[in-house]
Amino acid sequence: MDSLVAEWIKFSDTDLIIAKHLYDTLKLLSLETICYHCQQSAEKILKAYLINSKIKPAKTHDLILLRAECEKIGSSFAEIADECIDLNDYSSQPRYPFEIQITENLALSAIQDSEKINEFVKEKIN
Repeated sequence: MDSLVAEWIKFSDTDLIIAKHLYDTLKLLSLETICYHCQQSAEKILKAYLINSKIKPAKTHDLILLRAECEKIGSSFAEIADECIDLNDYSSQPRYPFEIQITENLALSAIQDSEKINEFVKEKIN
């Protein structure tokens, strides 16, 4: 694995670790931040896959677009379409007041979606 891909994976892992830590320790105080980090983790692992496939990823936070680019390489990426759709709105909306209502269940779902995307993509990279 190339060092740039490894670096993207490391950043993806860090975002997911932060989201889980916030959920375990601060929960209701940081639901928006949890969802944001879950989206960021998914975004970075999808970009790692594209880079690993010798494709320069678009400068975007759009998981739907990134997943579609990955699907051009491997059609099985359709398996994570729903998770990408669910996480997509968390790239910017949760960072501003009154943009989106996030519940504890949504934050937990975001963690699970991000975990699924990460596991799926890492299998493809390895």
